[in-house]
Amino acid sequence: MQLTHFTDLGLRVLMYLSHKERVEPVTITEIATKFAISRNHLVKVVHFMAQKSWIITTRGKGGGMALAQPAKNYRLGTTIRELEGESALIDCASPPCELRGNCQLKGILDQALSVFYAHLDTHTLADAVAGNTHEAIVMLHKLGFVDRSQIGRDASIKRD
Repeated sequence: MQLTHFTDLGLRVLMYLSHKERVEPVTITEIATKFAISRNHLVKVVHFMAQKSWIITTRGKGGGMALAQPAKNYRLGTTIRELEGESALIDCASPPCELRGNCQLKGILDQALSVFYAHLDTHTLADAVAGNTHEAIVMLHKLGFVDRSQIGRDASIKRD
């Protein structure tokens, strides 16, 4: 199973926003720059997450976004399931499968997906951003352009 690009971006945004010591709001442009990702794609992801009330957004000068709740309140399974759109791993109807109705594979895969999300629900966003990940997020907030290969390895990274 591979998560969609939409889900990947959504998780990156939530992780970046988990940094609590930040005073000013975070902008889409900032995240796009820090992660070297498309601003246009990020706008769609942020819009979706704002509609879900996962993040709070403010327009205009001085605007930006922040987590709507503490990171410990975001269950990874629930979050990923919503970002992914709860699609099945296989669709026996399109194109129509000749084994449909006589095959056990779809049921097995559906059960595996359910177990996958249940396991992820034992973890929160706070778990995902603990330890070294937290340190890397703090560095991203503090620095301008960052050589991502150096994050976590070299505390002496300087701004460009």
